[in-house]
Amino acid sequence: MPDLTKLLFGRLTLESLPFHEPILVGTFAVVALGGIALLGVITYYRLWGYLWREWFTSIDHKKIGIMYMILGFVMLLRGFSDAIMMRAQQAIAFGDNMGYLPPHHYDQIFTAHGVIMIFFVAMPMVTGLMNFVMPLQIGARDVAFPFLNNFSFWMTVAGALLVMASLFIGEFARTGWLAYPPLSDIVSSPDAGVDYYIWALQIAGVGTLLSGINLLVTIVKMRAPGMTLMKMPVFTWTALCTNVLIVAAFPVLTAVLAMLALDRYVGTNFFTTASGGNAMMYINFIWIWGHPEVYILVLPAFGIYSEVTATFCRKPLFGYASMVYATVVITVLSFLVWLHHFFTMGSGANVNAFFGITTMIISIPTGAKIFNWLFTMYRGRVEFEIPMMWTVAFMVTFVIGGMTGVLLAVPPADFSLHNSLFLVAHFHNVIIGGVLFGLFAGINYWFPKAFGFRLDRFWGKCSFWFWLIGFYFAFMPLYVMGLMGVTRRLNHFDDPSLRIWTYLAAFGAFLILLGIGCTIMQFYVSFRRRVELRDVTGDPWHGRTLEWSTSSPPPPYNFAFTPRIHDHDAWWMMKKHKYERPLEGFRPIHMPHNTGTGFILGALSFVFGFAMIWYMWLVAALSFLAILVVAITHTFNYEREYYIPADEVHRVEQSRTELLASHV
Repeated sequence: MPDLTKLLFGRLTLESLPFHEPILVGTFAVVALGGIALLGVITYYRLWGYLWREWFTSIDHKKIGIMYMILGFVMLLRGFSDAIMMRAQQAIAFGDNMGYLPPHHYDQIFTAHGVIMIFFVAMPMVTGLMNFVMPLQIGARDVAFPFLNNFSFWMTVAGALLVMASLFIGEFARTGWLAYPPLSDIVSSPDAGVDYYIWALQIAGVGTLLSGINLLVTIVKMRAPGMTLMKMPVFTWTALCTNVLIVAAFPVLTAVLAMLALDRYVGTNFFTTASGGNAMMYINFIWIWGHPEVYILVLPAFGIYSEVTATFCRKPLFGYASMVYATVVITVLSFLVWLHHFFTMGSGANVNAFFGITTMIISIPTGAKIFNWLFTMYRGRVEFEIPMMWTVAFMVTFVIGGMTGVLLAVPPADFSLHNSLFLVAHFHNVIIGGVLFGLFAGINYWFPKAFGFRLDRFWGKCSFWFWLIGFYFAFMPLYVMGLMGVTRRLNHFDDPSLRIWTYLAAFGAFLILLGIGCTIMQFYVSFRRRVELRDVTGDPWHGRTLEWSTSSPPPPYNFAFTPRIHDHDAWWMMKKHKYERPLEGFRPIHMPHNTGTGFILGALSFVFGFAMIWYMWLVAALSFLAILVVAITHTFNYEREYYIPADEVHRVEQSRTELLASHV
């Protein structure tokens, strides 16, 4: 009979707690004290009931979008902490000085940094903005499957919590953020680190895939009357293409991680070369997902820049049709360039040439977008509000990253620069200069829509300049070091001539830290002062698209009457025609009830993932059974709807109509 203790606790023992790592013990103490303080504040102000009723169980796409953004920002603090630790280690570890991070700990940090920044910072923030903005832009009252939206969010939270748990229980993977075998097989990594990686990504990936299906169906099936595809706002177009990529690419990630898990758990040897497997198959699969993932992140940012540029130049976006076609071309070509990530791995000259050419071709529609934004600015009344500042900074920074990408697309050049710090600089140039700058532009642009007041301008500008200058200090030196032949993933340098470059990079990371601090201050000051909107319509920026036609924040039902669309600048056209809409005939509005099932399923998924990581087979079986029971039970719960009375809708809409009329 199996030992009950073994079934319950698996390989989890007291030795799994990192008492021997002073840095981890100190980090745990700080996090624990911060968590206790936060729980104390919530308890003191009696917020638990409010948070549960209005947020944790909400199926309102707007609140779920905001929670995605909060999750992304919290994980940004964790991921950037890893970056600061790496930069500090590289700045001091020269010659006989081995620095303060042991090699095995440093390897965990750079792996966790990549995983967190891509999967749990960029992805939640992108998904959050799409969740909040897109249904409003297409005139929908919610997404197609509101409960699925809540469930997807809590699955993403469960994956993030597994990554955070690895900081204090066991350790994380030491393989790099894509976990190539043989480093990730059971022989090279017998500990729990790779298993944390697999189950965190699998659970969060389920949430992302379901969210992609949900948002895709919403755009295809729930657009307002008159909104044909070529009348959709550009941000909605980029959201459509992004979710097509998610639905197409994330099953590949799920499959390859499942095969890696089978290799580790049951010895299938898919990727074990000595036993007939093929490690290159893993690398092909992971990059068939990985390169579309880059465009999953950057396409919504392109949509944000389009909305911001048109708004703050006070003119329609130049070349709307070409912008749409460029987005679609990028979507298709993103599946034809994955092999440029491993030109050096023996695929042959013909294969390398094909993927080098496709990589260069994909830069053409991207360049077309840059010109469209520049021509929109030409002879426009440009207002350099904070979202526009982020957009202009993106144009300069992203062009640099794009040019270095074209250089890396040349196989002979890539043979010299592959695996060097030049590649690290290029990747961060694109992701920070393209995605993160876009997210900050979007946050500042749509924050008044979400909360009814603007973010503070002074702290917003401080954050912008610290981020921009810090970025160039942090990553331009890496281009230089890469051209000098310095490889990535090093935690120690022997050549003292490199010291000045590591100092500059560390200084840049410090400036970015100040930028993050300014962002926190921006939120704090803004919520303290509640700076009111300049006009009462909910449209402080004179926006052009439909979401600005609602109040700020919008009511739970978004629109009392389904709007009719005549142009892709829907709100601009409504204002031009004096915003005529019905003032009577309001009917009760059907609304689905909040539900805690998504939260419960997310919590059970976390328990299941943790149990699988530590071979706690009894706990894993029970938690999986509980997931099935809760999911099946939810399908039989029919009483999940209520109505907002017509007189309440009438009161809200009359008030809003008066405000809009006074503005026009």
